[in-house]
Amino acid sequence: MNAVTAHPLRPIRFGGTTVDVERRADGTVIVRPCAPLSPYPDRLSDLFVHWAETAPDRVFVAERKANDGWRSVTYGEALPVVLSLGTALLKRGLSAERPLAILSGNSVDHALLALAALHAGVPYCAISPAYSLVSKDHGKLKHAIALLTPGLVYVEDADDYAGALNDAVATDIEVVASRGQAGVRPVTPLAALLREVDGPAVAAAHAATGPDTIAKFLLTSGSTGVPKAVINTQRMLSANQVMLRETLAFLKDEPPVIVDWLPWNHTFGGNHNVGLTIFNGGSLYIDDGKPVPGGIEATVRNLREIAPTVYFNVPKGYESLVAHLRTDEVLRRSFFARLHCMFFAGASLASHVWRALDEIAVMETGHRIPMLTGLGSTETAPFSMSVTPETSRSGHVGLPVPGNEIKLVPSGAKLEVRVRGPNVTPGYWRQPEATAAAFDEEGFYKFGDALKPVDPNDFGRGFDFDGRIAEDFKLATGTWVSVGPMRARVVTALEPLVRDVVLAGIDRDDLSAILILDLEGVRDACPNLSPANDLKTIAADPALRQMLQTKLDALARTATGSATRVTRAVILDAAPSIDRGEITDKGSINQRAMLDHRAGLVAELYADPPLPHILVASQAT
Repeated sequence: MNAVTAHPLRPIRFGGTTVDVERRADGTVIVRPCAPLSPYPDRLSDLFVHWAETAPDRVFVAERKANDGWRSVTYGEALPVVLSLGTALLKRGLSAERPLAILSGNSVDHALLALAALHAGVPYCAISPAYSLVSKDHGKLKHAIALLTPGLVYVEDADDYAGALNDAVATDIEVVASRGQAGVRPVTPLAALLREVDGPAVAAAHAATGPDTIAKFLLTSGSTGVPKAVINTQRMLSANQVMLRETLAFLKDEPPVIVDWLPWNHTFGGNHNVGLTIFNGGSLYIDDGKPVPGGIEATVRNLREIAPTVYFNVPKGYESLVAHLRTDEVLRRSFFARLHCMFFAGASLASHVWRALDEIAVMETGHRIPMLTGLGSTETAPFSMSVTPETSRSGHVGLPVPGNEIKLVPSGAKLEVRVRGPNVTPGYWRQPEATAAAFDEEGFYKFGDALKPVDPNDFGRGFDFDGRIAEDFKLATGTWVSVGPMRARVVTALEPLVRDVVLAGIDRDDLSAILILDLEGVRDACPNLSPANDLKTIAADPALRQMLQTKLDALARTATGSATRVTRAVILDAAPSIDRGEITDKGSINQRAMLDHRAGLVAELYADPPLPHILVASQAT
């Protein structure tokens, strides 16, 4: 125990879990929480109506205005807007066969339109803005439109989305926009959808929805092909929020205040965080920043003004925030003023970042702030497994939350995890083969992940993440490489210079790595590199290469065999492509897609003799 970890955690109310364990003769294990899931409402929007009636003056959602203030909408103000928008959606005959598609990012108008659809029983789908604004060929957008066949498409600014609309959306599909004209294409102003309210029609449509009604579609990242549309029912959303509330029990003590950038086209932002806000009568301040140079500054400005009670981010977000928390007293005071806990998902949180957050929190508050995580997916709405404040550490995913049961199936030397519960999707829209393949004979959804018990003799101590089953591969020697844990090990060894790695070596004698740089960490370590330097210039920097060489040599000396020894590495000097599925709009790297599309780079790694730009570990020569 060091000086920082000796400090106590800030106390929070938290729902602990005990489990029953069923061991079968074939090695399969079922782990079930002892406590049952508390009752949940038929519809998530019932909670929105409740808060509109009981706390009408409380802020529901807010965003930055052009003049730098906040545009905020209270629960009481939102309800009549939702009823008007719901009327307009019903008059257009929208349904699961002709849903609402939202192409643009997080905004107040996006929130109100999505909530209107949810309330009126009209399924909707938020589609990654990157498919419209970053993609060069709009391939994934075209696929999503063809799969969903929307009856209405919404964009915040029609001028920004004109290219995507004209390229991917047929002219017989109505386009609604908060502003802009999209060139010569007809565009309906959002204000036109607010001209009337048919209360009885909306009430009837709302009453007709139930737990099995499709609430929304969420697109998978398409990392192993084109995106699939995950069906999200009202049952999934409501049950999952009860799971969250019972686990994060401090949510019962006060309405949460959230400052959040996480995109609503993903389950973490769109289900977990927006749902948590609505269910608990909280306030969601839309963060217009992002954890990248030039974007984190907006996040800092927002957190200086709005003190969150709970904070959600991906690991890269915390990495970007740490430097500002160290030096900005106003930010530090505001951020920790009423913060009960932090939560991360999407990847492992680097140990140096976790330590830094603990150090800063202790300096400011005298306590460490609980950092939580778990295991979930788009198909589980997403909350499925959770750590506790006391057991939380990077790589640990805890135990199934009440309402979920997990099934651990032997897969080689690993345990593949599957899950069953009311928060699990019934399947993929219009893709019956993919649905059938996703579930086993007992109805458990197959995550595709492996877990490892902390204690094989006591599963009640929880589980550690043990990688993606499909990512693992064999070297030519027949030795299996456990990709997930090894990626985490390499990133830790090369921190803070490297954000992620792609491991190569299928049917090769040795393991090698493609290094994705952490540009903020690199520029801190190499002051001569400016933000204007491109990736090729940075990758060729002698000082950076020497630092990576030293760390790579040290890593090689800790190897226990060929499956844990990275013999060669190359710095990626061209950004991963979203069109090719190499990266998501949250910044997650896809191992398989990178290897498929970077075959030439992999060949360079194994060239003999080694090429000049390849780093060769000294213990491997």
